[in-house]
Amino acid sequence: MASVANGPFYILKPPNHPGYKLSSGIRTTLWSFSCTNAPFLTLQTSKHKSSTIICFATDKQTSSTETSSTARIRSEVLTPFRSVRMFFYLAFIASGGLGGLIATTQLIAALTNPSRALDAPEIVKGLGIDLGAVSLFAFLYLRENKAKNAQIARLSREENLSNLKLRVDEKKVIPLSSLRGIARLVICAGPASVITEAFNQSEPYTERLVERGVLVVPFPTDGNLPSFEFEESEETKEITAKRKRLWQLTPIYIPEWTKWLDEQKKLAGVSSDSPVYISLRLDGRVRGSGIGYPPWNAFVAQLPPVKGMWSGLLDGFDGRV
Repeated sequence: MASVANGPFYILKPPNHPGYKLSSGIRTTLWSFSCTNAPFLTLQTSKHKSSTIICFATDKQTSSTETSSTARIRSEVLTPFRSVRMFFYLAFIASGGLGGLIATTQLIAALTNPSRALDAPEIVKGLGIDLGAVSLFAFLYLRENKAKNAQIARLSREENLSNLKLRVDEKKVIPLSSLRGIARLVICAGPASVITEAFNQSEPYTERLVERGVLVVPFPTDGNLPSFEFEESEETKEITAKRKRLWQLTPIYIPEWTKWLDEQKKLAGVSSDSPVYISLRLDGRVRGSGIGYPPWNAFVAQLPPVKGMWSGLLDGFDGRV
């Protein structure tokens, strides 16, 4: 069995654990472990039998070449005529450069030959047109190339995000890309207190968020664990099930998530300790992001309900992706 790399893992407490609150509501919290070269961990308590918790880890990283290739293909699909434009820009630059070279030799000959001196103004005019054309198309080419590189970099970051892993339940780990076309993910990253407050703020919008295919990925950045409390009663049974579904995902392989999030913050000019949220589209592309709490009311107002085929997929999502 492969060894387990260093890094914390977040696992839901079992329902019979004394940490659960069994009065008016149930408190769901998470355990955090750091595994070092161990295929599994065995936990023992004084009141319960030992439990074996499997810790997954991998040293396999997506190669930059593979990611870049995928991003380039997506870039071509999104902007199919960019390569054609860039080809013509290069052709016009070459044509203008060749014309400028010929005009330069003619101008030198005219200046050194008094019999052709009258042709010099016309040659200078043609040379100016050639140089202007070269400058114009060089500017257009550089601008297009800059936009292409920026798009590929953004798509590469989205591909890296899609390769990050999520725990759906105690036995199921999936890449984020498995939820493409199924759910609109909202990554909520920050201190545990901020995530807990975001959890509480989402309560009035739970049903409408679920209708829109939203699933939340809580990512605490301070090493603490957010406290999620669910009311467990006959009257709130349905809404509690939806709230658990809304907040059921847990990121694992934390160093990879931290690295990706730090890169995003650096590119956006956001301090590393700022709480942020990142909203994804159904196809996995980044829809929007911001600092602070996710705007649940804005998501409800802007996102259409998931209908048709996507609704069926989401209704059937129970972790068995």
